[in-house]
Amino acid sequence: QVQLVESGGGLVQPGGSLRLSCVASVNLFRFYAMGWYRQAPGKERELVAHITSGGTTNYADSVKGRFTISRDNAKNTVYLQMNSLKPEDTAVYYCNRPVGVGTAAGVWPWGQGTQVTVSS
Repeated sequence: QVQLVESGGGLVQPGGSLRLSCVASVNLFRFYAMGWYRQAPGKERELVAHITSGGTTNYADSVKGRFTISRDNAKNTVYLQMNSLKPEDTAVYYCNRPVGVGTAAGVWPWGQGTQVTVSS
């Protein structure tokens, strides 16, 4: 069973930065696209950043220019660098292998996520 472990969240002031990490216990990690998702209270989960096995990235409009997704295949890890954080970025952040384009569904069981709170 694949396990996903997210870390790096916390409380940060508006305009601040955080770097999230996600370790996936799966063989052949390098062959899989990965995504970062978030779910705010009372809202549906959304895919905010996506990286292919080849390193091509894509972002939701709400985070474009502020967030950067990257991966280290040697460590089975995907990262999300978040800069210029806004209160509306407050959510629990998760990683997963995306089911496909235009969906917030993930292939593997969800991890516990990591809470990001942006507040002064």
